[in-house]
Amino acid sequence: MLRMEAPQPAMTVAAPLAAQRCRARAWCGNAHPVPIGSDPRAYGHPPRLAIGRRTPGPRRVPPYRGAIGRECLGVGRTVEVHAPCGRGSAAGMSPSVRLQEMIRVIRSARTQCEERGVIQKECAAIRAQFRQADSVGRSHNLAKLLYVHMLGYPAHFGQMECVRLIASSRYSEKRVGYLGAMMLLDEKQDASLLITNSIKNDLSHSNQYVQSLALCTLACMGSAEMCRDLAPEIDRLLRTSNSYIKKKAALCVVHIVRKVPELGELFTTVAHSLLSEKNHGVLHGAVVLITELCERNPETLTQFRKVVPELVHIMKGLVMSSYSPEHNVAGISDPFLQVRILRLLRILGRNDVTTSDAMNDLLAQVATNTDSSKTAGSAVLYETVLTVMDIKSESGLRVLAVNILGRFLLNNDRNIRYISMKSLQKIVQTDHNAVQRHRGTIVDCLKDPDASVKRRALELSLALVSAVNIRSMMKELLLFLSSCPPELRAEAASGIFTAAERYAPSQRWHIDTILHVLTTAGGDVRDETVPNLIQLITTATELHCYTVHKLYRGLVADISQQPLVQVACWCIGEYGDLLLRGECEETEPVQVTEDDALDALETVLQSHMSSPTTRGFALTATMKLSTRITHNVDRIRSIVSIYGSCIDLELQQRAVEYNALFKKYDHMRAAVLERMPVIDRSSPGHTNGEAAVGAVREPDQTRKQPAVGTVTEEHRNQMCDLLDLLSSSDNPTESNPAKSCPEDVCPSSSSSAGEDLLDLLGGLDALPPPSLTVYEKNGVTLRLQCDRQTDTEVIITLSASNSTDSDITQFTLQAAVPKCVQLQMKAPSGDVLPALGAGQVTQIVLLKNPNKVTLRMRVRVSYCSQETSCQDTVQINSFPSVVWQ
Repeated sequence: MLRMEAPQPAMTVAAPLAAQRCRARAWCGNAHPVPIGSDPRAYGHPPRLAIGRRTPGPRRVPPYRGAIGRECLGVGRTVEVHAPCGRGSAAGMSPSVRLQEMIRVIRSARTQCEERGVIQKECAAIRAQFRQADSVGRSHNLAKLLYVHMLGYPAHFGQMECVRLIASSRYSEKRVGYLGAMMLLDEKQDASLLITNSIKNDLSHSNQYVQSLALCTLACMGSAEMCRDLAPEIDRLLRTSNSYIKKKAALCVVHIVRKVPELGELFTTVAHSLLSEKNHGVLHGAVVLITELCERNPETLTQFRKVVPELVHIMKGLVMSSYSPEHNVAGISDPFLQVRILRLLRILGRNDVTTSDAMNDLLAQVATNTDSSKTAGSAVLYETVLTVMDIKSESGLRVLAVNILGRFLLNNDRNIRYISMKSLQKIVQTDHNAVQRHRGTIVDCLKDPDASVKRRALELSLALVSAVNIRSMMKELLLFLSSCPPELRAEAASGIFTAAERYAPSQRWHIDTILHVLTTAGGDVRDETVPNLIQLITTATELHCYTVHKLYRGLVADISQQPLVQVACWCIGEYGDLLLRGECEETEPVQVTEDDALDALETVLQSHMSSPTTRGFALTATMKLSTRITHNVDRIRSIVSIYGSCIDLELQQRAVEYNALFKKYDHMRAAVLERMPVIDRSSPGHTNGEAAVGAVREPDQTRKQPAVGTVTEEHRNQMCDLLDLLSSSDNPTESNPAKSCPEDVCPSSSSSAGEDLLDLLGGLDALPPPSLTVYEKNGVTLRLQCDRQTDTEVIITLSASNSTDSDITQFTLQAAVPKCVQLQMKAPSGDVLPALGAGQVTQIVLLKNPNKVTLRMRVRVSYCSQETSCQDTVQINSFPSVVWQ
């Protein structure tokens, strides 16, 4: 690439070595590179010497072999060079050395500081020669500067030299100049505008390799202005008969379309004509160009759907062709072109039934005839699977695609297993039954030593959990949780909680599962786990005795898992009488005394592993036991009094208030510390951030709620009591209006203050939130109900029902809102719509509208009815104004 006869220190060598040096100079003296695949004899030069990037790793000092060294690291061809005097340091290198010698000295630098010194000295010499306008060594110096740039050092002062070399008439200089332009220039540099005319002239050059240099440079760093100016020249080159230029021009057009999308129409016709070429390089460029045009313009996409038969014909020729050494890669005929064609077919067949039908047979043929034992075949099959899943393909073809991914799971290559599980996770919602067939293989991947494969296997396993396989899948997941890496425990615990809540076959199974997770990975669960479990325990009235006994044994065995200790303390405080009674039929009878229960709580209070929150739970539980035991009340009083001077303010405040209950309000202690009422999950304010899950619960969990808008007798009495309270200051002797309140409304003779309050509140009758039907198709009805919480927050409840004769499965909802509105979707109540309206699926959506803009929402409805997948999108623009104004 460079002249290699730079001045060197004289050395006395033997005659054979001198002869070798002469041969080296004769070979390397005019070694100007030519493009790969061209005939070097056309220019009278030997093949080029490629400059390689610096390889990472420890430095290796090349050995010296007398006066002649054979180590030229970073150079594509090993040549014999004349070694300088010294040890290869900066001091031993002359101001202007050959490229290979500079590379050797830089690589032999022992420290970063020494390397910087070498490069700074050489860059200074290059600047000086640039100022002298030395035309002989210009390309030589620019090549050295490009190597410096590859190492990460500044080389911007060589930009103008690139412009000068591009304008040169010599091919060797022009090639180095174009290479420098691609590396040192971009569209933001003003110097890039100076080469536009040179590129235009070279595009009309008689030599195809000069044209190739101009095309590559324009495709690499051409700006929008350059693309507009040179687009006619590129269009002319696309119509030439030279295949070498055609493929370069096609890839250059891809860059032009990305920079200036409106120029795509100029190349639509010629892109279609390129599909008739026989050269694989031209076909590859044509397919890439058509893909880019279709992605940029929907009208062009519709136009190119007509070429699907041609693409199918080309693809069949590749699949069924005989062995061709020119294009064969591991037994697959040109897999690169096959992958590109499949990707284009996926774009053309998306959301188009006719186009998809035209390629179904081809996809089945590729899926069955491609060997997956090699990486090239696996790449083609993977692209085939993505195409099948993205177009309107037949159900049998989709099952075949899932089976291919299942075979990938058995591959020894971890990368192939990873992409297989990633693809299965995308389609598990639409082809759940087909993916279920490979459940065993997916679960086995949980034991893979690779962390990324293990994470994907966990996500896919959680997605495969259903009401049918909940017990078997949960055993595998709990077994994985006990041995999974620490970074996966939080994700695994969260997924198990969600699956248990959605598909729990019974409340006891649900409680046991959560307690098992808390015992195994209690320190990695989310903060809302404790209140959710407490809420679950309160609703399972018949399991209170069983739960408190099990939690007590867990507390005595281990107090390191803080969430488990908090729930255990709460249950002992609430149901301590059941614990002391020891009449639990669900577990082995264990006699627990009052001292045993207090010892357990006192151990938690005194343990250094207990957090302030856990100590608060334990102190409250100790206080609550004072109303559930009879002989150790004084001990409880002493325990509480100790924490009246605790350094933790929360714990101190609790202790002081509890001491006040003992001293001043002892007569109220039993009433204050009575059991907590059963928490109704469906009541407002008690959802813990999740939607009520009722589709998979047991029958005893369903509760009959009063109709919206009706006023119960209790509400009427409370209303009348409030009126009486407001009017008592004026009429202290007036009787309680609740006794004389009519059946429907309170008497009109109420005080004016009460009337004003009713008018202010708009009446105490609960008005139903605004609701409307937003979707009604195929027997599926989706209703939207709005409930405004604050000035900026609105709760949207989406309720779906099914009026057909068969169940609708895999029901999912997705929502999108404008950017100025914040959206948060809660977990749905299920994914199955029972037939004949026997149940419904609800999903709560929380909207935050700080700017109070007009609400708009787009909802995507997906479900499977009678083994047919349906997907629709609904645009909702008619929100009631009361929810956003």
